[in-house]
Amino acid sequence: MADNDIHPAGRLGGALGIGQKWGGSAKPAAQASIGRRPGRMAVTTTGLTKRYGDTCVVDGVDLAVPEHAVYGFLGPNGAGKSTTMKMLLGLVHPTQGSATILGASLTPENRLEVLRRVGSLIESPSCYPHLTARENLEIARQLRGLPKSEIDEVLKIVRLDDPSVHRKRVGNFSLGMKQRLGIACALMGRPPLLLLDEPTNGLDPSGIHEIRALIKGLPRMFDMTVVVSSHLLSEVDQMADHVGIICKGRMVWQGPLASLHACGRHWIGLKTTDNARALEFLPGAQTDPDDAAHLRIKAVDDVTAARLSLGLAERGIGVVRMEEHEDSLEDIFLAITGMEETL
Repeated sequence: MADNDIHPAGRLGGALGIGQKWGGSAKPAAQASIGRRPGRMAVTTTGLTKRYGDTCVVDGVDLAVPEHAVYGFLGPNGAGKSTTMKMLLGLVHPTQGSATILGASLTPENRLEVLRRVGSLIESPSCYPHLTARENLEIARQLRGLPKSEIDEVLKIVRLDDPSVHRKRVGNFSLGMKQRLGIACALMGRPPLLLLDEPTNGLDPSGIHEIRALIKGLPRMFDMTVVVSSHLLSEVDQMADHVGIICKGRMVWQGPLASLHACGRHWIGLKTTDNARALEFLPGAQTDPDDAAHLRIKAVDDVTAARLSLGLAERGIGVVRMEEHEDSLEDIFLAITGMEETL
């Protein structure tokens, strides 16, 4: 197969991911021989690279996804997120580099064995529109060799178990319902690793909230690691606890979400009755570059802020407003990727 070929996943391939085995029955996920390694990384890559001709789409990516985390894979459209996830799933062959998934190195020889324990939803759910949700999942169940009880369990997890949904054809589903069905298919067999590519893309606020709540609960409910790719910073900020940022094919930042927020600037903005005199009194104070009517000082604790306020009052300078500020995740993202210079 050529370097840029994609394995034929079939009509349900996008939702079934790698749990299935082409042209035969798959061993149930619970029977896989590859063991968990608690406290270790669920996914690591070393120098993972993908080139199409002279174009380098993914350039030496080193992922480190802790087990039992929701890992937000952030990047602008076209940054290489989907290609990276497809390489992890064996749907695209890397030009160079390696990947370790759930403690096992991913090779052409053991690919199916490793990836039977990985669920995925890449790009958009691929389902038969003339069938019901249950009938679509029955196809996936048979391909994976799973018990019939799996269908009821995953439909309940994604809240598609209402009797009114049972007879409804998937072609009449809302986009949010189709996304939930795709996730249900990926969850069959309770894989310890789930890869979701832009799962909230195109959803309305209600659908986004449903998918977000579901993803946040998966590690706790099922001892699962979830990798979620997205270009929506606010969504990742609300559901992930670890983050990797990719830009133009390269990883530019990776670590706990709290550490990413710590990269931002923190300051106190204040407005007084005499900003000119306040500038002379407050150490390090400067006029706010975004609002000349306000001043900025470095972030301080409550005791220091109270002392500064009292000092201003003693000099006859009234404090009209004092507020603590910090860079938003969007500000930090733009600074790290260098995109703020292009806006």
